[in-house]
Amino acid sequence: MRLPTWLSAHVAALRALLVFTVLLGLAYPLALVGAGRLPGLRDRADGSLLTADGRTVGSALIGQAFTDADGEPVSRYFQSRPSAAGAGYDPTATAASNLGPESVLDTLAADPQGSGRSLLSQVCARSRAVGELEGVDGRRPYCTDDGVGAVLAVFRAGGLTGPVTRVVSANQIAPATPFLATYEGVAVELARPGEDLVAAGGLIVPVRGAAPDLPAVPADAVTASGSGLDPHISPAYADIQVARVARERGVAPAAVRRLVAEHTRGRALGFLGAPAVNVLELNLALDEALPVG
Repeated sequence: MRLPTWLSAHVAALRALLVFTVLLGLAYPLALVGAGRLPGLRDRADGSLLTADGRTVGSALIGQAFTDADGEPVSRYFQSRPSAAGAGYDPTATAASNLGPESVLDTLAADPQGSGRSLLSQVCARSRAVGELEGVDGRRPYCTDDGVGAVLAVFRAGGLTGPVTRVVSANQIAPATPFLATYEGVAVELARPGEDLVAAGGLIVPVRGAAPDLPAVPADAVTASGSGLDPHISPAYADIQVARVARERGVAPAAVRRLVAEHTRGRALGFLGAPAVNVLELNLALDEALPVG
């Protein structure tokens, strides 16, 4: 006895549902769990957790900040790159800042809670802070000496081509000193909180300044990763931290450099990506091999 067409279609659909439920809902997940138990994959499947003194201190896949309760760097440790994930390296809030190259103007409000820094000013401030911490030149192109974006709002008579009538250092407010005294013969003013310089007709002009073409502070020391969780820094950023860490631990810089080299991974497959240093693994190795005191 042949089933009606509509019933045959329903039976076929039910068979397909059962088959794919078994394959994709049971067999496939179990196969992946089994693969994760294979030698060489077990640690990664479990989260690449790292332990010290019998307790879990983090994952080799997720970065963390080495700062004190006030957010200041702990000098005896290598520092990670900045993070835009939540309050910093928050796995539940992984994200980027979504700021790009055109983010050069700070939001300067009378209420500090309404203010916000542009990407340029964030980079400038971080570079200045890293330079002071590591004892290197923290200057960068398009940055002021006090660590904000060197950007002018230039007002001209008759639009964009007339003589300059007013110039404002767009990211500096009192009591700062304008990073440039004059521009085309006109004295540079400080910005006023709440003033929209673009809406008022100002032409935004970034000023390069006299900083070296190749900053001493590497790019990864002043920019966050796309995920906000990157556990690695560049060998260049690790290198400028060696002297400080060695001084704080009372050891020769060569001993610290040896540990840095041991925890530097090469390019994937020999040509993908760039060499990188896992900060958490390196700091754990420091505590074990070169403990403070």
